[in-house]
Amino acid sequence: MCALPFVLTPREEIERRIEGLRTRMEEGGVEVALLVQNVDVFYFSGTLQRGYLVVPLQQEAVLFIQQDYERASLESPLRVEKVRGLRDLRGFRPLLQAKRVGLEFDVLPLGLFQRIERSFQGKEFLDISRDILSVRARKSPFEIEQLKRSGEIVVHVFSKVPELCKEGMAEVELDALLQAEGRRRGHQGWLRMRGLNQEMANIAIMAGESGAFPSYPDTPLKGYGVTHAIAQGASWRRIGRDEPIVVDYGGGYNGYTTDETRTFVIGRLPEPFKGAYEVALEVLHTFEAHAKAGSNGRDLYELCLKVVRRRGLQEYFMGYGEGKVKFIGHGIGLEINEWPIIARGRDEVLEEGMVFAFEPKFVFPGRGAVGVEVDYVVRRRGVERLTDFPIEVISL
Repeated sequence: MCALPFVLTPREEIERRIEGLRTRMEEGGVEVALLVQNVDVFYFSGTLQRGYLVVPLQQEAVLFIQQDYERASLESPLRVEKVRGLRDLRGFRPLLQAKRVGLEFDVLPLGLFQRIERSFQGKEFLDISRDILSVRARKSPFEIEQLKRSGEIVVHVFSKVPELCKEGMAEVELDALLQAEGRRRGHQGWLRMRGLNQEMANIAIMAGESGAFPSYPDTPLKGYGVTHAIAQGASWRRIGRDEPIVVDYGGGYNGYTTDETRTFVIGRLPEPFKGAYEVALEVLHTFEAHAKAGSNGRDLYELCLKVVRRRGLQEYFMGYGEGKVKFIGHGIGLEINEWPIIARGRDEVLEEGMVFAFEPKFVFPGRGAVGVEVDYVVRRRGVERLTDFPIEVISL
């Protein structure tokens, strides 16, 4: 087979991840983990090929592949076995002998869980979703490098907005042009989210009142979308003068997703948007001054909310009405909704190596929205930006 045109996940990276999972399995009394979700399998094996990853507490991890065995063997450093289906796993002794088996309850379909129960009767099945998310939350130097490469795509796309955005063009036209710019720089073309019905394009262009239009996504800004069958993101609305143009873009490189937002305007940004954006920057700077390894996300959220309340904009912060979201930051990596989650009441301590997007935004119903979103790596003494693109409003 010919040489692959991309960088594989190093063996030592896979081994480190599996050992991290085993540590948590041992703490929870789990003898074997059976992973089926594609991103989890990729994270712990280095390949996305369809099958099952079995991680015993003591013996070697084995990747059982339905399709494609040849490619999985090339991409993964683990032992790879060809199987026809789930029943073939019953011959694997560590799984057969285990009494307590860990599964990904947060993403495992009920039908598949029932098949697992029938195939492996007499076992106790435990949820290891939080253990997996915890391991994935702390990024290694290898992962941070992939994220930085993803961030370079984001910077390029944002830098092309002044050249490509024209008064009178449709949001979706700008969307298409910027998508092409990202692909030319190596964007993988996908953005993954964890959970049922979680789907999102990797770019959203929202001009004027489009940014304030309500919809179902758990995001502060939604957009019209080109159809009610999508109901989010760019639409056929024309971009006008003296109105906020919000560009929310998710970079993607070698599996890793970054997520940043910038606000642009053709002409001048009017009130209340101008003042709200100044508050968004104040929130951002407040966060940067206090966030570091050991900080509690709950406390950081409240600290930022105090800034918003002092300026009297809490009604419009992170959405409006029932469209408000509870978070102000979310983890990024192989999926765009990883840990940590910086949210009201969520007790989660930042750890060195965590990577997340922080996004103070304001929504004014019927008028539009403004905001900024910046990606950070948690360090011992503070947080470090993944990209260097300016955070101020850019007038075109």
